[in-house]
Amino acid sequence: MKKLAFDAHKFNKDQFQPIGEHIMVCDMTFDERITHGGILLLDDDMKSSGIRPRWARIYKVGAANTDEEIVEGKWILISHGRWTRGFDIEDEEGRKTLRKVDPDDILLISDEPVNDSTMSDKVF
Repeated sequence: MKKLAFDAHKFNKDQFQPIGEHIMVCDMTFDERITHGGILLLDDDMKSSGIRPRWARIYKVGAANTDEEIVEGKWILISHGRWTRGFDIEDEEGRKTLRKVDPDDILLISDEPVNDSTMSDKVF
């Protein structure tokens, strides 16, 4: 079967290491949202409207990172737009999109996924 350039790259998590202090993240959400008050927040991916920080799960940490709080599996809040374009991978956990983040752009750290208080239970 012919592999296309946009197919997910398949490998084990241990096959790569981010350079320096850089951090690889996954599980970022860019969907439209409705606040509890009914306000529609548009998808702001690659747009100037509706910008906000994003939560992401740390996938892999560069060897030069000395911050003991920044470890694989934790959730971090990243300043808006301070991540790279994503690339798709497929590993032992399944398919996901990875993005590179600089540690200077981390605003908050959490052990668990954070429930974004602007979300509601409404479905589009």
